Amino acid sequence: MIRWLFAILAGLVLGGIVHLVSVLALPRVATKDAYSRLAAITPVNAVSQLPLAEPRNALLPFQDPAFATAVCRYDLTSGSLKFSVPVSQAYTSVSFYTRNDVAYYAINDRSAGRRVIELDLMTPEQRAELPEEEDVTAADRLIIESPTLTGLIIIKALAAEPDLMAQARASLLAATCRLQNDPAAR
Repeated sequence: MIRWLFAILAGLVLGGIVHLVSVLALPRVATKDAYSRLAAITPVNAVSQLPLAEPRNALLPFQDPAFATAVCRYDLTSGSLKFSVPVSQAYTSVSFYTRNDVAYYAINDRSAGRRVIELDLMTPEQRAELPEEEDVTAADRLIIESPTLTGLIIIKALAAEPDLMAQARASLLAATCRLQNDPAAR
C-alpha cells in the first residue's frame, strides 16, 4: 500500500514539474507569438492600425471587436522612444509588452487625465543617462522603463456604438511612436 502511495505521489510531483517547465518554456520557444505575427505587417517604431477583429482573422489573442486596435512594434537600440496618442471619445488604453509577450505597463485615458497620452519609453540604462535637471524640469513628463530593447505597444480605442468605429479608428490614426532623435518626432 505504501509503495502505491509513494508511486502516485512521485507521479504527481513529476507531472507538476513537467507541467511547470513546459508552461514557463512555451513563450520562449513558440514561433508564432504576437510579436512574430505582427513583424510581417508592421514597421518598427511606427504606429500601424490592425484590421477590425473577426473570429477568423484576429491577429492578437482575445481581440475585442468593439475596439479599434493599433500597434507600435518598438526597438530601443538606437535611442528612446516618444509616444503620443489622443484619447478617443469613449475610452483609450495603451499597454506595453516585452518581446516575449510579458505585460509590464498599462495606462488609460482616465488615469492619464489629459486629452493626449504622451510618454517617453526607454531602457533603464537610457534613463540613467538623462541629465539630473531634466527629471526635475519635466516633472509631469511620463517616463516608462522597458525591461527589453524590443517589444509591443498595443493601443485600443473603444467604439461604444458600432457607428462610432470610424471615429475610434481616426483617433488611432493620430498616434505617433518615434525615436527621440528622429526630427519628425519634434
